[in-house]
Amino acid sequence: MTPALACITIVCVLGISLGQMLFKKAALTIPEVATWQHWVFNGWLITALALYGATTLAWIWVLRHAPLHLAYPFMGLAFLIVPTLGWLFLGEPIRWATFVGGGLILAGIAVAAQAS
Repeated sequence: MTPALACITIVCVLGISLGQMLFKKAALTIPEVATWQHWVFNGWLITALALYGATTLAWIWVLRHAPLHLAYPFMGLAFLIVPTLGWLFLGEPIRWATFVGGGLILAGIAVAAQAS
């Protein structure tokens, strides 16, 4: 995988992770008893869907240029990025198990990258 392709792949992972934060913000703004307007006119939701759409198109481009066994392990980074963003921007706790699991994911990505 070229450095440029790796960078685009990481941008996709970051976009997916940021999209998760936007979906969470959208969910927090929708009342328990919601009407269709709460969903359709939810700016957080609209932004999340737009970001997910753009990121999906970029991800398809990545998959066109990189073997799946090289590209897909990068998606494991989202398991670290999303909880970190949740902690930074939403005040959600991060537990030690998240760090241990994240370390194992990073190790797996490193093994997959070396095997290629």
